[in-house]
Amino acid sequence: MATPARTATDWVLVWLLIATGLAVASQVGKVPPSLPAIRAELGIDLRAAGWFVSLINLMTALVGVLVALTADRVGHRRLAVAGLLAGVLSSAAGALATSATTLFACRIVEGLGFLAVVVSVPTLLLRLTAPHDVRRVMALWGAYLPGGAGLMALASAFLLPTVGWRGVWWTTAGVLVLATVSILSSTVGRGANAAPRGEPRSLGRDLRDVGASRGALAIGACFGFYASSWLALVGFLPTLQVERLGIDPVVAAATTAGVITANVIGTIVAGALLHRGWQRLTILVATAAIMALTAAGVFLDLLPPLLRLVTAFVFSAVSSAIPGALFAAVPVHAPRPALVGATTGMLMQGSNIGLLLGPPVVAALVATGGWPWALLYTTPALGGAALAAWALHRAEQRLGRRA
Repeated sequence: MATPARTATDWVLVWLLIATGLAVASQVGKVPPSLPAIRAELGIDLRAAGWFVSLINLMTALVGVLVALTADRVGHRRLAVAGLLAGVLSSAAGALATSATTLFACRIVEGLGFLAVVVSVPTLLLRLTAPHDVRRVMALWGAYLPGGAGLMALASAFLLPTVGWRGVWWTTAGVLVLATVSILSSTVGRGANAAPRGEPRSLGRDLRDVGASRGALAIGACFGFYASSWLALVGFLPTLQVERLGIDPVVAAATTAGVITANVIGTIVAGALLHRGWQRLTILVATAAIMALTAAGVFLDLLPPLLRLVTAFVFSAVSSAIPGALFAAVPVHAPRPALVGATTGMLMQGSNIGLLLGPPVVAALVATGGWPWALLYTTPALGGAALAAWALHRAEQRLGRRA
């Protein structure tokens, strides 16, 4: 049975959920600054490091939509708490790891926990949000990854010299404990804030409906191309700074933290532009073009070191307009309101397929031909993002004609 729409947004609980997203995103931000130290201690080569950067995305790439549909059945609050607890345990186990194999296994569990949280939160947010605030709230949610990853990367720059990469892992475990306690002690997903239980639905039908949605597929594809290109540059930025530009590792970690944090800017700007009536296609294609140009400025040996780092900041700051625009598209292209979570799962699955494949491919290219060869991946991938944006635009035109 449908419940009436809220007349006012519960901003306290909205900010709590966004803070939870920042907490789980810390598991992404801790890796790039720590990667040189991990490689040195555990003997991981550059190709293996590429897989390690993207391992958190493995399970999401495989089962993103299925986990989202699980949330619809077991409860979004329960799944979010389970994901947070998985993150706590895997981060703590990773801090104790003595081999690359163990650390890689912990990273896979972190990926499952991360997925469980990020596919559950959007539905919980919609239960707390008045209709007139939906675009604003979803745009704010789109900043959880760059915001949380950037803050953790910045913290890592100060933690690494004193407690090492293992101390960074213990820190993320502590952050996730705080997030778990906060959710358990709140009314998120309880009472009037819980998603209403409808009639039992067929899992197969839900999968078919989401898989048949051209808009949902385009959202997943566009996010995947964007995310793989972003992580391909940012994930190896500390390594590029240390090995190519001769920058001190601590300075490289701090610079990378700033680059990641700058990624918040585009998400907020995209929400504002959509609210002002800009077409989603314009935002997505323009952003992909700017990303391609600035990636060339970073990877090619044409600019002095300082300008290359400035270009990296521009790349990151502009690029998050893509997730800002795509998260706002999820409620539009969900086949039914009950499938908003599953459509978010499609977005996350596409994103994580890109995050899984991009860094290893770039690592192999760089190991073969040097840093300029990274453009052999990022340029075609960003062209793919523009094509997916056009497909999403066509899907929205069809929705408009039906309406």
